[in-house]
Order: sequence, then C-alpha cells, then structure tokens
Amino acid sequence: MTTQTWIITGASRGLGRSLTESALAAGDNVVAAVRRPESMTDLQATYPDTFMVAAHDARDVTAAEGLVRDTLDRFGRLDVLVNNAGRAVVGAVEEVGDAQLRELMDLHLFGPAALVRAALPGMRARGTGTIVQMSSQGGRTSFPGVSAYSASKFALEGWSESLAGEVAPFGIRVMIVEPSRFRTGFNEADVLEFTAASETYRDLLAAVRADMAGADGLQEGDPARAAEIIVSLAHGDEVPLRLPLGREAVERISGVYRRGLEEVERWAPIARRADFPDAPSSVRPV
Repeated sequence: MTTQTWIITGASRGLGRSLTESALAAGDNVVAAVRRPESMTDLQATYPDTFMVAAHDARDVTAAEGLVRDTLDRFGRLDVLVNNAGRAVVGAVEEVGDAQLRELMDLHLFGPAALVRAALPGMRARGTGTIVQMSSQGGRTSFPGVSAYSASKFALEGWSESLAGEVAPFGIRVMIVEPSRFRTGFNEADVLEFTAASETYRDLLAAVRADMAGADGLQEGDPARAAEIIVSLAHGDEVPLRLPLGREAVERISGVYRRGLEEVERWAPIARRADFPDAPSSVRPV
C-alpha cells in the first residue's frame, strides 16, 4: 500500500483521533491540526518520523496556507485532507444568535473551504488527492433544535458536491462522510452547546435536548471501525461522493431520499405548470 500524507483537523479526540491512529498504523504520515498540541504528545513519541502536530484553529481561514506549506516542507506531499473539526449548538431558530450561527459556519464551511483551496494546487499538479469532508447525517436531514448545526453541514455538502465535479478531471476525489452517532466526545457537556431554553420552545424541544444531552457514552458507532473504513477507502481505487456511516445513518438517509422522491412526484403535476407552455421538455445537463 502506497504511503500517503494526511492533514486531519480536530485530531485530538473522537473520529479525528481515531483517523489519526488508523492512518499512522497503516504506515502513513499524518499532520494533526489541533488547537491543543500538547494533547498529541503520546502519538508524537510513538511515531516521531511519520507524525507532526500543528497548532491550528479550524475557524482561522488565514492559517490554511501555512498549514499546507508546513506539511509539504515536512513530508513533501499532501495526499489526503480531512476536514473533521466540528461541534454542535442545540436550540430553536429563535434561540440561536448570530454569533453562534456564524461560528458554526466558520468551523464547518469557511475553515474547510480555505484548507481545500490551499491544498488543491499541489494535488492538481500531481494529478491525485483525496478530500474527506466530515459531514453528518444532519447534513442530509434536519429536525427541530439543530437548525444551526444542520445549516452548516448542508452548506458544506452543497459546496463539496460542486467541488467534486470541478476537481475530478484533475484526478482529485471528494468524499463526504455522513456519520450517525459515534462514541466520541461530541455529546460531552463541555463540547455540546445548548442555548438558554425559552418559554416558547421549552416543552417542544425538551425531548431533543434530553436526548442530545443523554447520548454521551451510549452512541452505537465505533470510531475505530469508522476510521478503518475511511483509511481503507482513501487508499482504494474508488470513493463514494457520499458515505453514510453507521446503521442509523444508512436507514435515516435512505428514508430521506425515499420521502423526498415521493414528495417531488406528488407535486410534480402542479410544479410543471410553472413553465412556459412552449418551453422545451428536456432537462439540461447542468
């Protein structure tokens, strides 16, 4: 298996940590882009030649070029970029403020976009590369209480789908990973943020808040197994554009597609009447 060089954001815990460990165990080089470099000292000691820690805030778009440059200086190439850093805010639309919404957009869209732009010239010159965008089942479906999180993940997915078509001719692949619940720190009290519950939505969102707060340590997904799948695909000949990860994600996202198609077909006769009567009936390629 050819040695690859990875950049993984949010590598200090959760899926990012598992991905880092799995890639290193496979003999790859990994640059862990984390806010707290001291959290990675054990891996630095175990893999002194193939592991590098970089202090990096995934929201800082100005730091992207420097991170890629440091990676190339150390390892000479960048094969896989994983935009993994993320977190959630739970609350009704009227409870989530502009600052909270913008912070999630910075973390899940603008930061990843900056890193991708920094990575693409080198990948394009070499005619190869894989970009892994860690989305969520919440990037394909949403429900009351997670509007801010889903908005940022929906945005990442739309941006990445367009990206995939643009870079495929240069040999660069894009894989959007849509995990269900995995046993990471995502639901821990110091990670998951809850807005102040308003009188208007307190009862309506009580079950959602309780479910999100009570999920820590009970998630069905195994981060190590997920990481092995992603590393194996990155080394393989083909990656899917979208990869629902975990049974719940497969079932939930399959249901989203089925319901979406049913709704389109139900309203299609009315929707078609919006066109000019003499408009061509064929669908354009773009």
